[in-house]
Amino acid sequence: QVQLVESGGGSVQAGGSLRLSCAASGRTFSMYAMGWFRQAPGKEREFVAAISGSGGSTSYANSVNGRFTISRDNAKNTVYLQMNILKPEDTAVYYCARARSWGYSSSMSLHGNYDYWGQGTQVTVSS
Repeated sequence: QVQLVESGGGSVQAGGSLRLSCAASGRTFSMYAMGWFRQAPGKEREFVAAISGSGGSTSYANSVNGRFTISRDNAKNTVYLQMNILKPEDTAVYYCARARSWGYSSSMSLHGNYDYWGQGTQVTVSS
């Protein structure tokens, strides 16, 4: 059983920055891609970013590309999401997730490709 625990959420004004962290349990962390998703009230959960097990490949939603950066530290079993130039539309609960299987592909944006999820952390951006 894998446990994912997010932290780093909070309230910030538009234009500000936050860094989310997701700590994972288990000894196979580096073998799996990780992703960040978010869900705003009344909306479906949407893809934000993904990173391969080695950290060598990343992908982003168009809405955050150039503002957000996903990274990981396999020695610490942790994945990060650095969020800069935040906008009110970034307000949501942010979830980290572990890929269902090994490998990395263009389909990492699909939440069905992830099998373990954290409890989420709230990010609120005020204008």
